[in-house]
Amino acid sequence: MIRPIVLFTLAVSATAIAACGGATSTTTSQPEPTTAAVTETSAPQTADKAGAKLTCTPVSQPTPKGPQSLPVPTLTLDPAKVWTAEVKTNCGDFTITLAAKLAPKTSASFASLSQKGFYDGLIFHRIVDGFVAQGGDPLGSGQGGPGYSVVEAPAADQTYTRGVVAMAKTSAEAPGTSGSQFFIVTAPDAGLPPEYALAGQVTKGQGVVDLIGSVPTDPNTESPLSAVVIEKVTIKSS
Repeated sequence: MIRPIVLFTLAVSATAIAACGGATSTTTSQPEPTTAAVTETSAPQTADKAGAKLTCTPVSQPTPKGPQSLPVPTLTLDPAKVWTAEVKTNCGDFTITLAAKLAPKTSASFASLSQKGFYDGLIFHRIVDGFVAQGGDPLGSGQGGPGYSVVEAPAADQTYTRGVVAMAKTSAEAPGTSGSQFFIVTAPDAGLPPEYALAGQVTKGQGVVDLIGSVPTDPNTESPLSAVVIEKVTIKSS
């Protein structure tokens, strides 16, 4: 399994995000990530729209869940309803409105994993300030996935702007391939090609996402120096 990785160079503006979904993948020459340890540095802080201080609560690095072998989900989401994923983290809470109409297969897979508690206790294993925050790996190293892949190519005009939630994939996989790993765009525009399956859009708590996106990281691996943990994801409809 390949570690999901953000690939970019200083020489060009083209950027790719890779991740692992099913059992078939290739390797890259990128360095393997190290396990991030809890540090005694001061917790990152920012403020929400009302000016309230937001901060990450220091927590221990969770134990990885290990390899997963889940079947392809059969869940479908009623497109006539609004589906949301309420994400609770040690840095605060935010809400993703799932793209049930634009990306029914991808959003249903995300919802199914969330309902199974798959994301609970996982970390954001890779953070690039001013670009993306990436999580959803049961191994915590960037090499894991749910044991299956779904494919749902995004629209040709899909853009990845601030707050967009999309699914990571390897460079060898077809556009729109996804497993469990997702990324949230923290840049005004990530400048990515329309190859990453759309999961949804952050519609509440963008300040929390910005806080997560500013957590100090190892410059070699882009792994957070203090744990950013997804404590619970709750799916709701209205």
